[in-house]
Amino acid sequence: MNVNRPGASNHLPLEIERKFLIRYPDLNWLQHCPEARCTEIVQTYLLSRPGESCRVRSWTENGSTVYIRTFKQSLTDRTRIEREEQISPEEYDILLQKADPERRPIEKKRWCIPYGSHTLEIDLYPFWSDQAVLEVELKSEDEEFLLPPELEVIREVTGDPRYLNSSLAREIP
Repeated sequence: MNVNRPGASNHLPLEIERKFLIRYPDLNWLQHCPEARCTEIVQTYLLSRPGESCRVRSWTENGSTVYIRTFKQSLTDRTRIEREEQISPEEYDILLQKADPERRPIEKKRWCIPYGSHTLEIDLYPFWSDQAVLEVELKSEDEEFLLPPELEVIREVTGDPRYLNSSLAREIP
């Protein structure tokens, strides 16, 4: 989640990330990573204009829930304009009525793991038991980063539309 990325040109809130399909990680390792955080997310896609994605999220961590509305517009495979705002529970309930009927809500557990100068975001979906998605937010498209040896990358899926959450919401078993 990146509302205002430092150094973004023209003051656009940019999200620059790379995404990887990984083998399902060892939960014991995740639970014992220093400073690791786990959140439960329910993500619902709303009807939106072509070329734009709009969603609402229920984000629960340590028993506390916040609600977030997000608009995204792709610039490249790695970079999107992303506008996020926290909304009230009442606004969230109203927006759920505008859910895209072709997409189901996505439920996932997100593990945020500080590693080097980055935070790795590992999404565990209840419909996969053998794989997960890892995202790394960057300051530039060509920024280098390291991944811990405990994670096994199957392949990079940055730019592969099949692994966008908005696409997964259409295909949930």
